[in-house]
Amino acid sequence: MITIIEANTKELLKEYIKFPFSLYKNHPYWVPPLIQDDLETFDKTKNPAFHSAEAYFYIAYKDNKIVGRIAAIINWDEVNDQQKKKVRFGWWDVIDDIEVTKALLEKVYELGRKNNLEYVEGPMGFSNLDKVGVLTEGFDEMGSMITWYNYPYYKYHLEQLGYIKEKEYLENKFPFSNVKPEFFFKIQELIKKRYQLKPLNFTKTKDIMPYVDEMFDVFNESYASLSSFVAITDVQKEYFKKKYISFINPEYIKFVLDKDNKMVAFSIVMPSFSEALKKANGKLFPFGFYHLLKAKRESKDVLFYLIGVLPEYQNKGVTAIIFNECYNTFTEKGIKNCIRTPELEDNTAIHQIWKHFDPVTFRRRRTYKIDL
Repeated sequence: MITIIEANTKELLKEYIKFPFSLYKNHPYWVPPLIQDDLETFDKTKNPAFHSAEAYFYIAYKDNKIVGRIAAIINWDEVNDQQKKKVRFGWWDVIDDIEVTKALLEKVYELGRKNNLEYVEGPMGFSNLDKVGVLTEGFDEMGSMITWYNYPYYKYHLEQLGYIKEKEYLENKFPFSNVKPEFFFKIQELIKKRYQLKPLNFTKTKDIMPYVDEMFDVFNESYASLSSFVAITDVQKEYFKKKYISFINPEYIKFVLDKDNKMVAFSIVMPSFSEALKKANGKLFPFGFYHLLKAKRESKDVLFYLIGVLPEYQNKGVTAIIFNECYNTFTEKGIKNCIRTPELEDNTAIHQIWKHFDPVTFRRRRTYKIDL
């Protein structure tokens, strides 16, 4: 018999968060999250996503053992402002038992029907800065801190239950040796002169902070036309600023400003923390923090986390300025591999800017949809 319980206390949330640690124990490619980080993400008093969303977290038990988990989420900005009558599911992990998946998803359906919503999509989080998608290819590749890993059967559970593909995401990588400065050095000099633009680099985190709100504004404008996009609110900007910016190497954040010092483009690159997180195994103490700091200083793999260009500057070569600045930093740091975070398959504009680097698609993931 399968029993579903809402994880509505700190103790139950810890069980909810720790379930994947047993499901993927000793798995070579699963990257564990930080338990404290997930607790904060699910804390309605700390995560501003709950200002515009509601979420419920469920644990499945069978024979007195935890066998699955799921989050049922409504992003009310998406429902009310975009008229997308959608209930989301995310943070879904399960043993290979489709009956457990059915029981967990029934809690998502209940939330959707209760609020007169029309369809379900997932897995996805509260916003576009959360993890997204079921992994469908690339199971033998190391995961990352900004993606979910899952076993191959997840896809088949959903498809057997009548779900259809909604969005496809690609993850690409290329060796830094593929980056030839002749492709962008002269172009970026011309672009800077033509549009009176200048790059802005940093060595100290405190110098970045005054620009972060404007960076998120550029992010919102850059991605507004994508069908899956929900804008980051002012409260969320403040939250992400405190939570993430201070942890990113300042030299890996690049801005492009116009003659009036208005931001027109940005990129955020992160060192790969995958191996460090595996060593930490969910805990910052006693040694997790050391492993993360070591990776921050020494990792030779980097992830292109976010890149954004104002619509009026898109297709004008502005990314050449960013690439030139990144090239200089990566050369100095001895970077070996560049990894891109999940990008929508139909986002041709973002794929075009990487074409000179001969990227290889090494993972695919997708969200699935079903009508209620």
